Amino acid sequence: MAVEIAANVRRGNIIEHTDGQLYSVLKAESFRPGKGTPTTTIEMRRISDGIKIVNTYKTTDKLEKAFVEEVDYTYLYLDGDNYVFMHPDTYEQVFVPGSMLGDNSAYLQENMACTLQIFNGAPVSLTLPARITATIAETEPVVKGQTASGSYKPAILDNGVRIMVPPHVEAGTRVVVNTEDGSYMERAKD
Repeated sequence: MAVEIAANVRRGNIIEHTDGQLYSVLKAESFRPGKGTPTTTIEMRRISDGIKIVNTYKTTDKLEKAFVEEVDYTYLYLDGDNYVFMHPDTYEQVFVPGSMLGDNSAYLQENMACTLQIFNGAPVSLTLPARITATIAETEPVVKGQTASGSYKPAILDNGVRIMVPPHVEAGTRVVVNTEDGSYMERAKD
């Protein structure tokens, strides 16, 4: 096990908590107030049963980071409640339960290259590419005279995810979406 200070913990890291269980980090935010002690709030999901917890640490507190092997896989398809990934070199297929992916499953696209974190031969976490390209399935029509600066309108992607887009984006437009927070980045260039 490697020791990591709380301020350096990132989304996707696997932490061995004080209870001896493995947790996958969902979100880590550091707060540095003007006065007082800087803190890091970490939202984690227990790998064994999917229970979420939120803990706050001093930024200098030490946490046990589990040694996990990161292996690149290609997403193939959904099989019942499991997602099937294939190793690009060995063609070995791995079944990942949908409960492990959580909300990230909406961003999976066929033949997408992903990174699986493997602990003791079993997948424990998934890292998606930082951005994906998706198509706007539906959105409100453009309102004439509405300025583009600072205003956004709701839209639904072809994968069912709701995002906010600038007013000039119409249904059928391909856009680039940040998979970490689900935000619109830019219009796709393809």
